[in-house]
Amino acid sequence: MKITAYIIAFNEVEKIRDCINSVLWADEIIVADSNSTDGTTEIAKELGAKVVHISFNGYGALRNKAVEHCSGDWIFSIDSDERCTVEVRDEIINLIDNAPFDIYHIPRKNFFMGRWINFSGWFPNFRQPQLFKNGKMSYTEEPVHEGFINNSDKEIGTLNNFIWQFPFKNTEEIIYKTNRYSTLGVLKLEEKGIKGSIFKAFLHGFWSFLKHYIFKLGFLDGGPGFVIAFGNFEGTFYRYIKLTEKQSKWKVPSVKPIHKNK
Repeated sequence: MKITAYIIAFNEVEKIRDCINSVLWADEIIVADSNSTDGTTEIAKELGAKVVHISFNGYGALRNKAVEHCSGDWIFSIDSDERCTVEVRDEIINLIDNAPFDIYHIPRKNFFMGRWINFSGWFPNFRQPQLFKNGKMSYTEEPVHEGFINNSDKEIGTLNNFIWQFPFKNTEEIIYKTNRYSTLGVLKLEEKGIKGSIFKAFLHGFWSFLKHYIFKLGFLDGGPGFVIAFGNFEGTFYRYIKLTEKQSKWKVPSVKPIHKNK
């Protein structure tokens, strides 16, 4: 069985090398690059990956187009901020010849602010299934936090071992991603017919903070747990504020020409 690992990337020069190095065992490596300008693609090619350029039109559409370039019997989806481990490699290789399922979730363990996170909803942490037979899964085309479509008649399995994720390299990247994802998230709220308001922005943001810090035991992760919860507050708050701003169409008052009195 042939395995293709695919990676979506945009200006990930500081992360792409370690990501690709962690999947050199795969039969094929595809880097779906959204027109990086920082040297990401040069590093990918140097390491033997096949680079395909795909303009960004939302994460769901990007992933579906990336899958179209994968020729393997099985597809392993790994992002540039994720790292495969030896244990996951071995589990995948030993699994695929006689796999009981066509699609598998893979748990992730996150490293943030100098420590492994054990709570805050970040361990074990999952996104869409990351291992699947070619043709048995596709992605919904939301612009961000896209879902998936099970094209198999079987249940979804879960691997026992976990990959690593390094979600943010520094505070600047937290702020950048919060701004980017909250903007993309407005489109999802609009599709659901949600009406924005400042009160809703605070209420949803505050609930997101409580969920991660209290109910998901983020306080047990110390300072990083608070930052994670506060980051979720910010992302949710700004998503609703941006929705409110777009729906309200606020305009700056116009000013008529003011001349010097004669």
